Order: sequence, then structure tokens, then C-alpha cells
Amino acid sequence: MKVLANDGISKSGIVALEKGGFEVITTKVAQEQVANFVNENNVDVVLVRSATKVRKDIIDACPGLKIIGRGGVGMDNIDVDYAKSKGIHVINTPASSSESVAELVFAHLFSGVRFLHDSNRTMPLEGDSNFDGLKKAYANGVELRGKTLGIVGIGRIGQATAKMALGLGMKVIAADSFIPQVGVKVEFFDGQSITTTIVSQSVESLFKEADFITLHVPAQDGYIIGEKELATMKDGVGIVNCARGGVIDEVALVKALDSGKVLFAGLDVFESEPKPEMAILMHSKISLTPHIGAATGEAQDRIGTELASQIISLLN
Repeated sequence: MKVLANDGISKSGIVALEKGGFEVITTKVAQEQVANFVNENNVDVVLVRSATKVRKDIIDACPGLKIIGRGGVGMDNIDVDYAKSKGIHVINTPASSSESVAELVFAHLFSGVRFLHDSNRTMPLEGDSNFDGLKKAYANGVELRGKTLGIVGIGRIGQATAKMALGLGMKVIAADSFIPQVGVKVEFFDGQSITTTIVSQSVESLFKEADFITLHVPAQDGYIIGEKELATMKDGVGIVNCARGGVIDEVALVKALDSGKVLFAGLDVFESEPKPEMAILMHSKISLTPHIGAATGEAQDRIGTELASQIISLLN
């Protein structure tokens, strides 16, 4: 059987699939050619990340397709229900990238509170001629320890983020419509651990209480954070989105950054991805990454081997 890993797969995933008797194809096929390639090469399994979309047209055009796999959590680039109605298995790897995304959240938080995103732009330009001026400009840093982190969506990634926040000495609050409370276990290098219970509260109260807010939600029909929500937040709040583009109203966010209502934002995902708006890209108060939440070697190894395990169990 053949597997097309159109957006790539780790070496460990390839090895596991080949041991299971599968041929793995890593040729990058253009979106408009995916259906033809699948049919011409008798591909049984298509694996994607966020780049390739598997919509109704591809599903209808590929009657021999048995599995569609998403290396990661969200599956908004796959017509999941329609695929299942056609008897196609749809799989993903919800647990594999949690720690990687959570660490990126804190990369953005640390960058924001110490102005690293902006100082790394200006130091090469002015570091030799305006060192004292830059030192003064970036002198009002903020510590994360002792502050309140509001997590919207306390699923696997939200919980991984909570563990890091607790380890740093932050207070953690959460809002989740589907998880009323969760036990979060923080494990240490020597085998010791502590467990604390986080009880969900309303998102409205979270916005009012949190010093920093991070979003961990699937794609939405509307904004979770818009002009009205921003108005209820603390002055000087920091906001991070490493979840999905389109859950924050970027026009309202830029206004809030310009007014000082929001101290900084950290964005890994964007409303108009893969072509973010220039007002976002050029803003001095936004820390930017190009949708790389799961892009660590460790996460990709876990994703590859987990996908391989699911495929082998389903088809062998």
C-alpha cells in the first residue's frame, strides 16, 4: 500500500511505515494535482499538515482513498464529516505537539514582556549609535512570575501551557465550554510532581482578570476577541494566539496596540494566512512567527510515529 505524505513526514514516521509494509511517497504535489496523483499512483493514504487541503472535490475524485491523516491537531483543512460518510478513515495526532506549541506560547510571552521582538529589529540598526537610547526604550520590562495567565481552551495544548505557567510561578485561570475542570500535573526532573485543579470560568470573567491571555481553540465562525472583548481587558494586557487564524479581530487588535490598551501580541497564526496583513507584519508591538507551533524535531518525530501506528492498525 502507498502513503502520500504531501506536507512531509519525519524520518521516524517513514521508517515505521516501511516496517509495516507501506511505500511512503514524499513528493510535494501541487494542490490542484493531488487527486490526479493519488489516482495515477494508486495511493491509499494521504497525509497532510496545514498546507494541503483535502476537500470534497478530492474525496469525490479519489474512490480508492482509505485514510486521510493530519499531522497535528486541527483538521479544518479536511472535510472530515464528508470523508467519513464515504467510508474514509480520518486521523490526526492531538497529543503529539502539545509541548511544542506551549513552549512557543512562552517564547512569545517572554519576547513581549522584554521587547525582544522589537529590540532584535533595532539593535542591528542602532545598537552602535544609540545604545543608551535603546536601553532606555526597553527598560520597562515586566516579570511573568506572579501574574495571571488566562487560557481560553484547556484541552491538551492548554494544559501543557498551564503546566509551564505554574512552573514559572504564575496564577492560571481557564475558560472552556466543554471542560468544566481539569487536574494539571506538573512533573519535575527528579520524579516529584504536584497536581492542581483548574476550574473553568466564564470567558468574560477571564478577560477581566488575566494579565496575559493565550488562545487554544479550534477554528471558529466568529471572533473570540474583538473590539468589545478588548475593551473589558486590563490595561497593558498581553495576548498570544498560537491556535488558529480568525479568532482575533486583527483590525481591533492593532487599534488596541496603538492605544496602549494591549501591551503586546504574539501571533503564530493570522486571519489572511499565508499572506498576513502588512499592518500586522510591520507592527512594533507584535511578536511574529509563521505558523510553526508544532515545528520542532521532537514533535515531528512523535507525529510521524503516531500517524504510522494508526495507519498500520487500521490497514494491516
